[in-house]
Amino acid sequence: MLVLSIETSCDETSVAIVRDGREVLANVIASQIDLHQKNGEEECN
Repeated sequence: MLVLSIETSCDETSVAIVRDGREVLANVIASQIDLHQKNGEEECN
């Protein structure tokens, strides 16, 4: 069985595809932390 997992927070989103609950086929993280730090903004709490 393939599972698509999605996790999101105020400045990061990640997705993963996992086979049979054990084998990670793909894992990607998109982050805005660098952008926030450039603009002098604080991270989310």
